[in-house]
Amino acid sequence: MIKVVLLGFGNINSHLIKAFHKSKAISVVHVFNRSSIVLDSTFSHTPVTNKIEDIEDADVYIIGISDDAIASFSESLQFENKLVVHTSGGVSMDLLANKNRRGVFYPLQTFSKQKQVDFSNIPICIEAENPNDLKLLQSLGEIISETVEEIPSEKRAKLHLAAVFVNNFVNYLYIIGEDILSKENISFNLLKPLIKETAAKIEDLNPEAAQTGPAKRNDTKTIEKHLSLIENDSHKEVYKMITEQLKKHWK
Repeated sequence: MIKVVLLGFGNINSHLIKAFHKSKAISVVHVFNRSSIVLDSTFSHTPVTNKIEDIEDADVYIIGISDDAIASFSESLQFENKLVVHTSGGVSMDLLANKNRRGVFYPLQTFSKQKQVDFSNIPICIEAENPNDLKLLQSLGEIISETVEEIPSEKRAKLHLAAVFVNNFVNYLYIIGEDILSKENISFNLLKPLIKETAAKIEDLNPEAAQTGPAKRNDTKTIEKHLSLIENDSHKEVYKMITEQLKKHWK
């Protein structure tokens, strides 16, 4: 059995505990969080502490806190030569304090506490300084996910960058779309089938082949009409910028 301690209980670790709980091959032996928390009754048997000196012994310690705090927090840990990993896409493994064995256990997904996820479909990107630790992370990942890949920090940073484009930036465009519709009392739900179909296309097509729309067609009349309809100056700038980039791409 793999013994795990969760360090921090934000979005990622609050989902990891649920995934780990489903397997008899993993035991979450302790949860540390600086502020007091109460776990769901499902995990009531799992000890919780806000005292860093009380953290129990484990095979792997998973840091799930904000990126900016990872380095200093890992330095504050009061044990040595343990496998300590973080869950960040954009933070190098080398930023972890070197008094412990370092690694990365990065689930490539967007997490919100109120939205359940299926970890079997979430890629786990791993990295470690020595082969035995890498094997342990591989085993841990394979228990909860169908896809586990070793990706070094410099490549994982590019992967995280790509993820920001396809997730965070795209979601911001949803916000703009919803704002435009809300002013007309039109439900955003009307766009959801289109959003789902657009996402489904890339199961069979590459993104370039899936692209449609007035910018790709260089349909200037439609583009000008859209610009005349946009009341928010910031939204108009986003429309112009993306349209120009699309037109250049398909010139």
